[in-house]
Amino acid sequence: MQLNPYGEDAVRYVTDLTNSPPSSAKELAERSVAAGMVLDRPVTDEDLAEVLAYVDRWAEVVDATTDAHRAELLNALLADAARHPRLTDHADGGWHIHYREDGQSLAGVLRAVASVGTALHLTGLGMHRLGRCALVECGNAFGDFSRAGRQRYCSPTCANRDAVRRHRARREKEKGS
Repeated sequence: MQLNPYGEDAVRYVTDLTNSPPSSAKELAERSVAAGMVLDRPVTDEDLAEVLAYVDRWAEVVDATTDAHRAELLNALLADAARHPRLTDHADGGWHIHYREDGQSLAGVLRAVASVGTALHLTGLGMHRLGRCALVECGNAFGDFSRAGRQRYCSPTCANRDAVRRHRARREKEKGS
C-alpha cells in the first residue's frame, strides 16, 4: 500500500511523528516506509533535522486558537513546501497529483504531503479538525476524522481513562454528600 498523498494518511502520519518524534534517520526511514511512503533516496540526518523542525511548526497549526491563525500558520507551511500541482506517474505507482518538485529528499516530500494533506483535511472537514487530547496527562495531537467532528481525545484509551476518572469522582462526591 502506498501512502494516499495529500489525504487522511498524511495527516495521520504527521500526527504520529508529532506525538512520537523519530530519534534517528534510520527510524524515520523505517516509519516512513511503514506509513507507505516511497523512498527515492537514502534518509539522512539532515532529513531527520528538517522533519523534526517541520513537525514543531505543524504542531503550532494544531495548537492555533482561531481558524484565521491556523490558516495563517498552515499557509506559511504550504508556501515553504508545496509547488504547483501536476500529474506524475513515477515509480510505476499510477498517475496521481504532486504538489512538490521531483527529486526531493524525504523531508521535502513529507513537508509537501503533510502540508497539503492538512489543508485538504481542514478545508474539507472543518478548520477545527485538529486538536490536542483532552486527557490532561496526555496532550497528544490528533486529526479529527470522526463523523460528527467533535473528537476530544487522541484515542479510545484516553477517552475511557477520562470517563472512568469522571465516574469515580462522581461516586466519591455522592458518597460524601
